[in-house]
Amino acid sequence: MLGDLDDKAVPLAERVFETLLARIYAGELAPGVVVNEAALAEEFQISRGPVREAIRRLQGIRLVTREPYIRSRVLSLSAETARELFEMRAALEGMACRLAASRMTDADIEALLVALEGERQRASSGEQAVDAFDFHARLVEGCQNTMIHAALCGDLYHLLRMYRRKSGTVPERKGVAFDEHWQIIRALRARDGELAESLMRAHINRACEHLFSQLLQD
Repeated sequence: MLGDLDDKAVPLAERVFETLLARIYAGELAPGVVVNEAALAEEFQISRGPVREAIRRLQGIRLVTREPYIRSRVLSLSAETARELFEMRAALEGMACRLAASRMTDADIEALLVALEGERQRASSGEQAVDAFDFHARLVEGCQNTMIHAALCGDLYHLLRMYRRKSGTVPERKGVAFDEHWQIIRALRARDGELAESLMRAHINRACEHLFSQLLQD
């Protein structure tokens, strides 16, 4: 079914896009799977135009690739692409943390800590993760640098998120990541930008090594 099908305020192509994006994130549309325009139009009981537009948007944010004979496939994760993305993340998110240490308010930092603790408790109890909370995106917003925000939270965000989700699929990595996030928040509370940057770079580099080894085994 197509989510919010009766919501006429949201364009049909937008609803198709959001539905397919959610399926990709959830793994219902797995990496490498063909995205069949005709089959989706039949499933949603709509014309192929909105489906085609939604698929083009997914191609624009690099979650779907176009192949010869006009076949579209969900992105297959690549070890080399992972390395390049995480190298960029280490540089930009490290600087974002340095800036956030002086630019985030005390209230913003405490709110980030509360949200992180809530996420940790949900994860430990086996509850479904809440997608609305993104520790890294919150820090990027807190750095108050529009260029860094555009690079990490614009169209590239979805591709980054796919690789980040892959790196966090192993339970023991999740626990370590929570501890590393807490250490970063502690540096922010101390207003130690140099330490916050160093911790974030180390956190991303460790995640990259873990992800790289996963992708090489797939």
